[in-house]
Amino acid sequence: MNIKSYRLVFMTLIVSLSYSLSALAYDTEPAPNDTTSTIDKIILDRITVVGQPVWMSRIPGAANYITAEQLQRQNHTDINRILRNVSGMNIQEEDGFGLRPNIGIRGAGNERSTKVNIMEDGILAAPAPYSAPAAYYFPNMARISSVEVRKGSSQIKYGPNTTGGAINLISTPIPTQFSGSAQLSLGERNANNFYANIGNRGERFGYLLEVNQVGDNGFKHLDNGGNTGFVVRDILGKFMYQTSNNASVYQRLELKFGYHDEQSDETYLGLTRDDFNRTPMRRYAGSQADRMDTEHIQLSARHFVLFSENTDLTTTIYRNNFTRAWYKLHNMNTGAEGVETGNLSSILRNPEIHQNEYAILAGADSAPDALTVRNNNREYYSQGIQSILGVNFDIGDAQNQLEFGIRLHQDEEDRFQFEDDYQMLNGNMVMTTAGIPGTQANRVGSATALSLFVQDEIQWNNWTFTPGLRFENIWFTNRNYGASDLERTGSDLSKNEYSVRILLPGIGATYQMSESLTLLSGIHRGFSPPSPGSSSETRSEESINYELGFRYASELIQTEVIGFYNDYDNLLGSDLAAGGGSGTTAQFNAGEVRVFGLEFSTNFDFAPFFGTTSASVPFNINYTYTNATFQNTFSSGFGPWGNVTAGDEIPFIPRNQFNSGLSFIYKGFDANINTSYMPQMRTAAGSGSFDPSFSTDSFFVIDLSTSYEIHQYVNIFVQVRNLLDETYIVSDRPAGIRPGLPRTLLGGMKFSF
Repeated sequence: MNIKSYRLVFMTLIVSLSYSLSALAYDTEPAPNDTTSTIDKIILDRITVVGQPVWMSRIPGAANYITAEQLQRQNHTDINRILRNVSGMNIQEEDGFGLRPNIGIRGAGNERSTKVNIMEDGILAAPAPYSAPAAYYFPNMARISSVEVRKGSSQIKYGPNTTGGAINLISTPIPTQFSGSAQLSLGERNANNFYANIGNRGERFGYLLEVNQVGDNGFKHLDNGGNTGFVVRDILGKFMYQTSNNASVYQRLELKFGYHDEQSDETYLGLTRDDFNRTPMRRYAGSQADRMDTEHIQLSARHFVLFSENTDLTTTIYRNNFTRAWYKLHNMNTGAEGVETGNLSSILRNPEIHQNEYAILAGADSAPDALTVRNNNREYYSQGIQSILGVNFDIGDAQNQLEFGIRLHQDEEDRFQFEDDYQMLNGNMVMTTAGIPGTQANRVGSATALSLFVQDEIQWNNWTFTPGLRFENIWFTNRNYGASDLERTGSDLSKNEYSVRILLPGIGATYQMSESLTLLSGIHRGFSPPSPGSSSETRSEESINYELGFRYASELIQTEVIGFYNDYDNLLGSDLAAGGGSGTTAQFNAGEVRVFGLEFSTNFDFAPFFGTTSASVPFNINYTYTNATFQNTFSSGFGPWGNVTAGDEIPFIPRNQFNSGLSFIYKGFDANINTSYMPQMRTAAGSGSFDPSFSTDSFFVIDLSTSYEIHQYVNIFVQVRNLLDETYIVSDRPAGIRPGLPRTLLGGMKFSF
């Protein structure tokens, strides 16, 4: 299918939506047995990956739902800490605040979350999910109401990545009555979080307005005393108009607008291991110019129409714009042998060999142009239209919930980068040569994708079968204008075009053995496309994924145990600066990989064991075992992989992870303690004993939070992150050792009405 065909499909969908919207003006004869709660349930089914906890028993695969109550109780703004409550997650911390997370699921690569479908309200949230999926933008968790995670069985409905799973962040819903809230917290290092919202919903019209600012002065200490913190601001509005619930054809239109910006004095430059052991929170003078500036705008319109109690259609148009300029130290130009572009990692790994370069990073005087700072200036857009048609019908004793889905999507990454050179004088960086915008990178990568899926949930006696088929047709273009054509006339244009088509079948099944016990299984084909800029030899990532397990749910305890096995025919690696590569974002083949493991989670309430109903003492545990190994021998220019031997373990995927939480809730008081254990992880491919030079630390972190309702509408709270002030290494990439968040105390007040 060519671009003209895509445009035709796009226009057809637009016309279809416009026709549906025109019917909002008509509100005629009543439709019997139609209630708001039923409508809300159907809408949730179409735009969420789990729906509600009560529905999870029939999901043919692992699923987790973190409720608004749980998020409010823990009061985290760091997605890494939130997702540690979910088994099967592979998380590599980076900055201590969760600004740019690295999330993988079931052994799928975690570099910048490129192998996970990150969504907000059912819409792909990455800046360019097909052409540049690295998540340098991640929704601000301070304004997120709940979090859904779907593993294994997510492959059919949610793409383009269909191996690990999908994470859907649910933004604050429009309230059912006039209400609002305001929250302010302050803490060490001027840590702050201000959030406020107000909204209402009447018979026909509803709205929500919210604002948020999160900031921190930073826990690292620059040699010259500069800033190492961040500030993030969000403004969001939602508006809803609906027909009467008794309309012959019920319809609802929801509009959403969001603005987000961030300024963070963050760097990729870490420390030598010796310096980390002496002063783990230090930052070298050579990173003093590093700064990230971003701006994100999201727009969406969602239309829902209930033709009858058995047929509904949900259509969404969306547009996301994202700009970022990460100005950060890229390399050194001292003229010394072996010190070349992108070699900051080798300087910090071997400072005794590169004594002069290390001294300059630490603030010693240098010659002009000794330090090169690159402005990674990029613009992104992501837009599309998606529709899901739901049809319910019976065939004999079998109830069918059939869904047809279509999405036409376009996204683009525009790089217009340059480099400035600096001299170090008296511990301060002084610009000596200014770069010309576009001379370092002047290229545009884009993708157009048509995605289709059909899935049927068939309930027959105690069985639920969910067969489905997904089709992805992706058209990629990479246009490199070169350093001499800054006006982009095309005089020196290098253009590469290719397309990918694939069918992705899958089926899941559950069997209700009893009221409490459900067996589940599934087999699905996994897929991730190669990004623009990859070589012609690069193949799509493909795998066959299996899972088998059970759920047990009673009034006292809920438990889920699932084994998984992902058999990769070809794993893709990504050349990301964040992962230790050169930053081209090109992908490359890694061949066969085997990933298998076990996920265990359970939660129950201790209170009934003590015969009390006035208090609640919920407890939860989750454990993950993962074994991820390369199955062939090859040499890679990608730093963390290098020379790989069959049997080597994939870096940054721990064998064992353990997390737990315990709460005490009594009347207006609650206290919560959460613990996370992470073992030592490899930071380079290898096997056998860990090499201390290529591994992180194991760590055990405790977070504590308490709150007390001093009035019906007023709560006060206190939170301590990393209660024991554990000092630990979270990463040694892309250049040097980086620490986890030290002990941080925050307190505040929440007002609601």
